[in-house]
Amino acid sequence: MDDKLRAIEERFEHLAAELADPELIADRARYQEATRAYSEIEPVVEAIRERRRLGEELVSAKAMLAESGGEPEMQELAREEISGLDSALEEVEEKLHLLMLPKDPNDDKNVILEVRAGTGGDEATLFAAELLRAYLRYAEARGWKARVMSTSESGIGGIKEGIVEVAGKGAYSRLKHESGIHRVQRVPQTESSGRIHTSAASVAVMPEVEEVDVKIEDKDIRIDLFCSSGPGGQSVNTTQSAVRITHLPSGIVVSCQDEKSQHANRASAMKVLRARLHEQAEREQHEALAADRKSMVGSGDRSEKIRTYNFPQDRVTDHRVPVTVHRIDDVMAGELDLVIEPVIEHFQAERLKEA
Repeated sequence: MDDKLRAIEERFEHLAAELADPELIADRARYQEATRAYSEIEPVVEAIRERRRLGEELVSAKAMLAESGGEPEMQELAREEISGLDSALEEVEEKLHLLMLPKDPNDDKNVILEVRAGTGGDEATLFAAELLRAYLRYAEARGWKARVMSTSESGIGGIKEGIVEVAGKGAYSRLKHESGIHRVQRVPQTESSGRIHTSAASVAVMPEVEEVDVKIEDKDIRIDLFCSSGPGGQSVNTTQSAVRITHLPSGIVVSCQDEKSQHANRASAMKVLRARLHEQAEREQHEALAADRKSMVGSGDRSEKIRTYNFPQDRVTDHRVPVTVHRIDDVMAGELDLVIEPVIEHFQAERLKEA
């Protein structure tokens, strides 16, 4: 372990020297690659150095205890310092182990996020719209750029489907565990008798995929054009700017109509199609591996119920951790870290166990 940590520090110092080299700075591609590598290693090196510092301070504190000469005040002071250093060292050791785990190659990618109304009729479409707004507010609060690529409205203020592109550092790593069924329990606006209904919406979070990663042949797709519906300016309902792409081998269909031009809608639709095809391939691989991993927590399948939003009880419960938060209005207003953070910590702990 120590040899590996020393090698990481040496690599970091080598990169630091390279980044100061005028020849490297002049080579834009090499400079960007070195900068990326430096940024990836930097948190690990900071943890390594913090671990070393705490270890040295712990040795000094134990030496102070041994040399206290039986003085009660000195011994008490040394014991308190040793206890604090032990706890801090344990925390940084866990952080270091986490940083040393193999990184998800998709973590730094942008996200294609889809929200679809599920069971529950009109109430499900209203909940889907609220859920989509919560993700948009969350993205804004984290400084990410969120762009609505396509929406299919229900006519009562809800949505049947919404597709959003989220761009920003760490977007996929923060949102990737949101895929699944989100269930809502509340009295619908249309319910006159006051009965609580249960509805659902599904969320799919997919990493944005480059063209080189997923090759789509022209012969494998059918493109249909149609008039946009809903907001969009003077061209709505007059020109065929909306695009529907059908991927013939898989049967996947993507429609985009929120952009102003046919070209822009086609580009958005192709981006979503690539992400769905990539997700399908990863899901098939994941399911094959999961068959042999009985210790796995949840299947990760989007059909799995992951969270319940109970409005009468003012609670949001994640069924994978489990965690319950009694601040449902804050969660729906975009403060999603209240439920996202415990889930991330849970899956990180599981990875540490497996490692």
